[in-house]
Amino acid sequence: MKNESIIKLMERGSKILGSKYSILGGAMAWISEAHLVSTMSNAGIFGVLASGAMNGDMLKKEIELTQGKTSKNFGVNLIMMNPKLHDLIDICGETKISHIILAGGIPDNPLMEKIHSYGIQVLTFAPTLAVAKRLFKYGLDALILEGSEAGGHVGHVSTMILIQDILLNLREYPIFVAGGILRGEVVAALLQLGAVGCQLGTVFACCKESLAHANFKNALLAASGRNAVTPIQLDKKFPVAQVRALENVATVEFIIRQREMLAKFEKGDITLDEGRLSLEYFWAGALRRAVQDGDVEHGSLMSGQIVEIVKDERSIEDIVHLLLAEAESFLAQRIF
Repeated sequence: MKNESIIKLMERGSKILGSKYSILGGAMAWISEAHLVSTMSNAGIFGVLASGAMNGDMLKKEIELTQGKTSKNFGVNLIMMNPKLHDLIDICGETKISHIILAGGIPDNPLMEKIHSYGIQVLTFAPTLAVAKRLFKYGLDALILEGSEAGGHVGHVSTMILIQDILLNLREYPIFVAGGILRGEVVAALLQLGAVGCQLGTVFACCKESLAHANFKNALLAASGRNAVTPIQLDKKFPVAQVRALENVATVEFIIRQREMLAKFEKGDITLDEGRLSLEYFWAGALRRAVQDGDVEHGSLMSGQIVEIVKDERSIEDIVHLLLAEAESFLAQRIF
């Protein structure tokens, strides 16, 4: 059987996702839409729709479009600070989504119970070992460890640290690893260390099936890892989500917007949550300008540091085939 060893290592994660391979496609706003997500799931990996700033009607339409293109499982990424979060969860329940990936916050027990009441599995992220333990105590179905070298919204700690702090201490729990991953050898090694699978994002943003503007793709393909930066936080009392993207005019504009929101917050004109949500809308709009309109100066070029080695536009089928071949070759040559 072709790729027998790596497929066997993936069994635990594949069972959770209901996919042939335990590879998640990272949810990327304006990129992870029906066409890309369905193609991923049809290729045997697990596609994830990015809800971004969608309202309920938009999300329902996108889910139904995806379901019309694939009979395979796929997930929906929901942003926890979205004021309509509970409505969006209801939409996922009504449309029989199998998995929800929560981002942008730490879910509590009642929220997970609501999602589970629909028979939907819950995946989310954790920045520390203590948070990871609490989430699994609440009944979390699987955790995603996403290091700061990933693209888009990221934490403050690298993948390497998260592996040693969380994965190696919680091997009995299902954990996927993300951030700076591309080659099959790395996927195989992480599976041997106890991960149940991996998540890849940037390489799929640049793939042939991605509907992102050619300007956006070319900017990522031409970039180096050091070009993918996270803007500074101006004040600790006004914490903002770190967003890794290629440095351009939009990066500077975000600092200006952050300064404006901070001033309003200090005057009492807005709450912290309102200010942070405004910044989320800034990123959503800037990303749309880059992805759909091709504005690579004033649009957001969200990408991980893995752009250092993502240098060509390949099909999803080719990406998956090479990853599996690299992993199988690695397993044939060495055993931990």
